[in-house]
Formats: sequence, C-alpha cells, structure tokens
Amino acid sequence: MNSKTTPRDDPLDDGCDLRDAQLRIQSERLAPSDQPSLTPPAGTSLTPAYGTSLTPAGTSLTPAGTSLTPAGTSLTPAGTSLTPAGTSLTLASGTSTSLSAGADQHSPTLGVCVVDDGQSLAKKEERIDGQIKKRGHVAVAPFERLSNNRSTVTLSVPNQSPMERFSKHHLNVTQLCEQSWCEIKVVYGFLKPHTKRREMRRTAVTTGASIHLARELEANPDAVTVVVHTREDREALKLINLIQMVPALEAGQLVREFPVLGLLDGVFFLGVVDELYCSKSGDLVLSELKTRSHNSLPHPAQAKGHSLQVGVYKLLFDSMVQGSMKRDQLLHFLKLRPHQAFGSELQSYAQKLGLLAVTFGELVDHLLVVLHFSNLQPIDKLCLEYRHQSSGVLIGNREVEFEETQLRAELRDYLAFWRGEREPHGVDIEDIEEAWKCRMCPYEESCDWRRSRLQEMMVDGSKKAKLDGSKSDSPNSSRRVPN
Repeated sequence: MNSKTTPRDDPLDDGCDLRDAQLRIQSERLAPSDQPSLTPPAGTSLTPAYGTSLTPAGTSLTPAGTSLTPAGTSLTPAGTSLTPAGTSLTLASGTSTSLSAGADQHSPTLGVCVVDDGQSLAKKEERIDGQIKKRGHVAVAPFERLSNNRSTVTLSVPNQSPMERFSKHHLNVTQLCEQSWCEIKVVYGFLKPHTKRREMRRTAVTTGASIHLARELEANPDAVTVVVHTREDREALKLINLIQMVPALEAGQLVREFPVLGLLDGVFFLGVVDELYCSKSGDLVLSELKTRSHNSLPHPAQAKGHSLQVGVYKLLFDSMVQGSMKRDQLLHFLKLRPHQAFGSELQSYAQKLGLLAVTFGELVDHLLVVLHFSNLQPIDKLCLEYRHQSSGVLIGNREVEFEETQLRAELRDYLAFWRGEREPHGVDIEDIEEAWKCRMCPYEESCDWRRSRLQEMMVDGSKKAKLDGSKSDSPNSSRRVPN
C-alpha cells in the first residue's frame, strides 16, 4: 500500500524542477526546492478584507469632469481584441461567454515548450527556413521587435557556477532533459520564475499531470494520504514507497513511480521512473510515458531529450541495485537531518507497514539493507510509450538503444555547464532543425541569446550583400574570355 504526501507549508518549487511537463508537475521532487517561497503564509490574503477600499475616502483618481479616454478615441485598435483567443469572459449576473481560438495552440511534451507536429509544425519550419534563407532582409523585423522588448539579464556570472548561483545541491533528471533542449531556457527558468509558473499552469501541462496520476492510482488503488510536517517526513515517505516496491518488483509485479537517486560524475541526481516490469522473456523493462497533443510521434529534437531521460534513469537504477548508493551522499546532497524524528502520522503509517525506523537516518539504513539483499538486476530494456492526450489512444512505442560510453560523454558535457566550466548554449537559429524551438518558448521576446544571434545574422547578411555587389560591379566580372 503506497502513499501520497499532503505536505504542510510545502516550499515553492525553484522553477526548473520539471518532470514530463505533460504528465506531472511535482513528481521528481525527492527533495524540496532550495529556493525560498514567494507565496504568503497560509491564511494571508493579498486582497484587503471585504469593505476595505484602496482609495482614500472621498478621493477620486480621476479629476472632476476629466475623461481618461480622449473624445472620439478608442483604446482598442480597430479590429483588435483585448481578449486572447480561448479566454472566457465573465459577464454580469454570473454569465460567461467563451472565445474560440483561431490560431494554432502549442503545448510541450517535455517541459520544454515543444509540439506542433504534423502540418502545423511543417508550416512553421517552412516559414522559419524561408526567413533564414533571406537572412539579413527578414531578420531585421524580429530583431527590432526583440530590441524594443529588451529585458537584459545576466546569463552567466564570472567565478560562479550555475550550481552556486542558483543554490543547487543536486539536480533532477528532467532538468538535464530541458537542458538538452535549450540551456538558455533553463537559465531563464531560474531568472524569471513567474513566467515558468505560468508555463506550468497551461492546460496541456495540467491535463497531462491528471493522466499520469490516473495511471498511478490504477496500479495502486489502495494509496493513502499521509500528512507530513518536515522535509525529512516528505522524503521519508518516498523512501518508504521505494522500500515497498522492491519486493513487488522482485515478485514480477508492475510498479509505477519508482524513485531513483544517486551520484553521477560527482553530481547527485533524483528521478522518478514511470514504470518498471518484467517482460515475458524475463527482461526488466523501464517504460516512460509521454502524452502528445497531436496524434503523431515526436520530432527528433524532442525524442533526444526523452532518450536521455530513460538512459540516465537506467544509470541511477543500476547503481542503486549494485550497491553504489551511500548513506553519507544522500544526507549530504539533500541536506537532510539523520536524527530528525518523524511526525506522529508518519510514525503510525510506518508501524502499520512493519517498519521500526522513527528517524530519517534509521530509514535510510533500512533502505540500504533492502537494496543490498535484493535480487534485482540492472535494467535490460528502455522503452518510450507515446499516447494521445485527449483520447488516450496509443500512438506508438519506441525502444531506446543504450550506449553507456556515449551517454556518459553527453552527461559530462551537460554537467560542464552546471559546474561553470563553459557558457550556456542556446538554440542554433540558423539550423532549420533547431530554429523552430524558439517559436514555442515563453522567453522568446526577451531572449538575449536569440537577439545576439539575429544581430550576427544581420551583420553577416550585410557583409555578404556588399561582397556580392562588389563582385557584380567589378569590370572583370563581365569581361568575356576569348575562345
């Protein structure tokens, strides 16, 4: 009987702690955010109490006889609506009306603003390709738009790694997946957390989270809710679930939401595996569910992050069952107190399961013993399952080839960014296979990386145009060569 967590005073997420953005929002938080909460304490309201006015008594913000709208002038341009497509307007007497969307709706499949498959994606790629071919002529407009919306931020800080700058003691696997999409987007996720939160509240994200929760409850219908009071309580509850899953997996049962954790190349990682089961041939299979708003398999740029995700999951799982996880590492990188006693609700829950541990350190010791004496073997197969978000119909399955040497080399390159050994890399806007990513990014209008690359394209385009013009004006260019 696994459990769900109902935390009290749960700290705000740091903005980059993503799982599959269409599946769940908080699944990989084996440790809470390192960032302080910007949310007011429980019971605090940002709105004055009923009957309170923000305008002093007897004072008007509009001078007598003065209109804020010039005579004969409309604040809404002709033919322009101030209400975005798909937005509901609430009218008097509680009635409402909805506006239908006229443009393509975009939604991510990996927490990295992806999708627009099929014809929609093809049209966008074709349009961007045309812009790139025209180079300086077409690049002027988007560059001017970006310049007008300029909001410069510091993408990197000298003598300070991103781990230090953003107070990261560990990473989640899905942060690597987002990094494989665009490292500049990862940085903006930390620097502009409000935009990140808005992205995570989109319908595609919350719908996917509901689908994933339904599958989890399908595999574990007897799940109970346990109230936790401390960070140690929350992480202990997840470790208790892991302890319960080990014998179930040994018995050949299917398990979902299996936590994985451990040290890779000097960095501590956390993750949650969607599904583990034994195939008919006896292979241990790791399957990751991805939901799609379009009934088609993902673009190669998306699939790259998906393959990276399951590959890192395998590295962590194999390390755990082979005894590589250490007690001191877990306590150090997650900043947890080994002598912290559990809350009364969690102690009661643990006792019902036959666990005698009453502190977090005792529970960690018990987990390490369970893993040491288990007969679990490394994962044999990695699979990706794609389903249509609206209908739930299976789109297709893909088996991912595991190349450990290549994966570890990619991992070292990704971690070089987090250690501050290199600058962050953004999307190559001159590559048609990459450029369309920016169209789905919430930071497109204020992205300094994109602005600088567009400026470089303009300069290169001007130089090329001048060079072509000088060649055509040269007298030697029209001279005929005698036979």
